[in-house]
Amino acid sequence: MLRHLTQILLVSILIFTSCSEKASEADVLTSGDQVSYNFHVRPILSDNCFACHGPDENKRESGLRLDSEESAYAALKENPGAHAIVPGNPAKSEIVARIESTDASEMMPPPESNLKLSATEIETIKKWIKQGAKYEPHWAFVPPTKSPLPKTSNAEWANNEIDHFVLAKLDQLGLKPNEPADKMLLLKRLSLDLTGLPPTMELMRSYEADDSENATEKIIDKLLSKPSFGERMAVLWMDIARYSDSYGYQDDNIRTQWPYRDWVIHAFNKNLPYDTFITWQLAGDLLPNANKEQILATAFNRNHKYTEEGGVIPEEYRVEYILDKTNTFSKAIIGMTVECAQCHDHKYDPISQENYFQMYSFFNNTPEQGYEGDVSVSKPAKHPIMWVEKEDLEGILDFVNHQDTSKIMVSVMDDFKDTLRQTYILDRGIYDQPTTMVTPSTPEAILKFDENKYPKNRLGLAQWTFAEDNPLTARVFVNLMWQEFFGAGIVRSAGDFGMQGKLPTHPELLDWLAVDFRESGWDVKYLIKKILSSATYQQSATVDKNKIEADPDNFYLARYPRIRLNAEHIRDLVLASSGLISDEIGGPSVKPYQPEGLWEAATSGRGELAEYRQDIGNDLYRRGLYTFIKLTSPPPKPIIFDGSNRDVCEVTRNRTNTPLQALAMLNDPLILEASRVLANNLIREGKEDEEAIKEAFFKIICRAPKEEELALLIEYHQEELKRFKQKPETILETVKAGEFPLDQFSDTPETAALMQVLVAIYNVEEAITKT
Repeated sequence: MLRHLTQILLVSILIFTSCSEKASEADVLTSGDQVSYNFHVRPILSDNCFACHGPDENKRESGLRLDSEESAYAALKENPGAHAIVPGNPAKSEIVARIESTDASEMMPPPESNLKLSATEIETIKKWIKQGAKYEPHWAFVPPTKSPLPKTSNAEWANNEIDHFVLAKLDQLGLKPNEPADKMLLLKRLSLDLTGLPPTMELMRSYEADDSENATEKIIDKLLSKPSFGERMAVLWMDIARYSDSYGYQDDNIRTQWPYRDWVIHAFNKNLPYDTFITWQLAGDLLPNANKEQILATAFNRNHKYTEEGGVIPEEYRVEYILDKTNTFSKAIIGMTVECAQCHDHKYDPISQENYFQMYSFFNNTPEQGYEGDVSVSKPAKHPIMWVEKEDLEGILDFVNHQDTSKIMVSVMDDFKDTLRQTYILDRGIYDQPTTMVTPSTPEAILKFDENKYPKNRLGLAQWTFAEDNPLTARVFVNLMWQEFFGAGIVRSAGDFGMQGKLPTHPELLDWLAVDFRESGWDVKYLIKKILSSATYQQSATVDKNKIEADPDNFYLARYPRIRLNAEHIRDLVLASSGLISDEIGGPSVKPYQPEGLWEAATSGRGELAEYRQDIGNDLYRRGLYTFIKLTSPPPKPIIFDGSNRDVCEVTRNRTNTPLQALAMLNDPLILEASRVLANNLIREGKEDEEAIKEAFFKIICRAPKEEELALLIEYHQEELKRFKQKPETILETVKAGEFPLDQFSDTPETAALMQVLVAIYNVEEAITKT
């Protein structure tokens, strides 16, 4: 019956096969007559040609660069009478002859590369050459501008500027946006997106009863002001900051970076401007008269793994730590994958190995050590450290949730005061192979580092990052926020705005939002409210056949995308809807239920984390954000639901559907315990069967059940009630899941039967999906 019930209640997800993303983009981008190098030609060349004819001088064949018009137009070294590209004349362009050739010794890309241009791609290149072969700077390296709002077929549909850009694209495709979402579904969507929690019964009733024009705006403002907003946003930032509660590597002992997490929650709730938020994390210690809050923020740079294994080479690991800092900054803050340039010039982007180590040198002047001893002398922070003391908790760090009088060590940043560590390009990126000395700077292709304007340290790097003409910073964060609320960014490769990254689906919208965000004073809540107030966000998620055929991946948002919740928020929804959740904010990480033996099977046997010691009481019911992260054995349920293992900076989580996820939802002790506790409470309150089922459905799904759904649930409840009355000896085994105490209402057929119904409701796809 449970399987039958779940199948009927499950809202169908359409699985379909479609063409690749680049094909989808090209279909729209080539609809006009003018071919663009940036949007049509460069992706083809980058995929097929730049590995041998791109920025990497060491791998370049025949001295030919196709990413540079000067080289592409020049006479070929091996055949001075020929040119790779002759603007206006495809027939005389050697590139056309090579990509159309069937001779294995002539054709490009060569057969051994296993690459081949399609007929459409060949025609695109020929058409571009015929039109003059005009090169353009990479779109992401050009500072964004606010373009005028485009004309659309229905200006009245728009709630704000976002909708004009989205509707203009839909008009090109011959699509119309969906109708507005059902009010209760929209409330659930808003509540989960802004707090990571389902709406309360009181909030649902008040919003449903509010018929005013600004009812939704009031709800957005209310949710943005809740302390749980900071917790929800911190989930994203912990992935970016690669936060964990252990050092990693073999012994993987405990560390105490959690006050940094408390600061991130505080910063988002306080609506700290994004430029300040990042500047403090990059260089808070270098600010004039830096206070402890600004220094604590620099723990962002120190969350990477640390070795405590004996016999290591300290300098090798110190270099690894600086590499991690460099890669995290570039990926998370400016959206560039620069790590390739650690060993050689980047094959696709104009970032040389020299550029890489110039950025590396910003982080290389810290007294941080590669090794401070093995696990026998382990401490919960590595130098440089900051102490959080009692007087701090009553003053500048009053947001840190520390319940006792002991001091806390946190790994933070510091620079040498009277000396400067020299930085060298490392041959093949190897720690003991220094070559040419470099000084702090940034890739000129992005934005030249003005040494007369910025100090050559991390504070200067932060100032460069937020320069008005930096083309990346605002775009990258706006795109991250878009990804959080729509499941995918306007640029779908959120950590890669370079040549191999995805093209923006709505480039003018991305640029408009980036400039608007900067003009707002880098106001994060302003940006979020702008996105969530749009008609694009507030439309329904209903799927129809025409839209699936025209835009199978929903790139252009003719409907709201159905998105499963993050792992942490699945836990939060279960805890909140059942009434189990602890509303405590911040503090040390906690150890909830997990299968026995996982830590013990992946430990050296040394250190405080050799054995898993489950917490008790309210700590079992803390939000998913606070679950203890041991790097060598991350918590299993978040990993099952695509959580980050926190080894490295991560800006986009995968989203999979696997049988393990279904098994976890059916058998996880927390799901069973939450179902029992909620059933227990409804019965204690004197709710009759139908009334109890309706209220539970409201709490979990956040809407009233349909007649068919309610009939099925009542039927299932009656079957289960009959079963438990016939076999009372099975009741205790059913209801005893979890640590929450049983009472006189728990060990009854009524509670056991209602509990089974609630387990079924939690396993409806809609329960853990934004719809």
